[in-house]
Amino acid sequence: MLQGMGRTQQDLLGALLHQPGGMSIDELANHLAVTRTAIRQHLAALERDGLILRGETRPTGRRPEQLYLLSPHGRELFPRQYHLLADLLISEVAGLIGHEALTNLMRGLGRKLAAEVEQQVVDEAHIAQHMKQAGYEAEIILRSSGEPEIVAHNCVFHHLAAAHPEVCELDLALIGTLGGGEVDHTECMVRQGHVCRFRIRRK
Repeated sequence: MLQGMGRTQQDLLGALLHQPGGMSIDELANHLAVTRTAIRQHLAALERDGLILRGETRPTGRRPEQLYLLSPHGRELFPRQYHLLADLLISEVAGLIGHEALTNLMRGLGRKLAAEVEQQVVDEAHIAQHMKQAGYEAEIILRSSGEPEIVAHNCVFHHLAAAHPEVCELDLALIGTLGGGEVDHTECMVRQGHVCRFRIRRK
């Protein structure tokens, strides 16, 4: 997120956001009221992190100017309101097909996602890794019995799941399909839990 950056880098990315055709070092230096050397240093760091790209060169009558563009990854740093659209869509679908059908739809989506990431049953460690890639802060905890339990410290669908608990079925189906068993959702943040806990019961 932009909040983790210095003010100059935030302003630099903001300037490029408003200039989709790109800006030169001189233009950025004038816009931000900093030196060309400082701009070069910030551009090098942002390019290394994949947040900006080198665009075309612009003729000036002297040495051509290199233009810098905001990368797709850089654009993703700016606020999005995907959850508003998702909330509207799920509300509309729920009204059209009802609770049971929405639950089955979410389970089907979870199984489909599982099939896309793994072709066979995997253990809890691999499942937690897939969850991390999806944005979860997930880890494996060993219970007193020695059985592994997946603990997620956040929920990437929390806003949606709070309004539509059926959304939790997507995660349960995903985890159950990957792990080859039924999932006990023993603690859930939507149900006022501190974390989400998943225990797989294999046949």
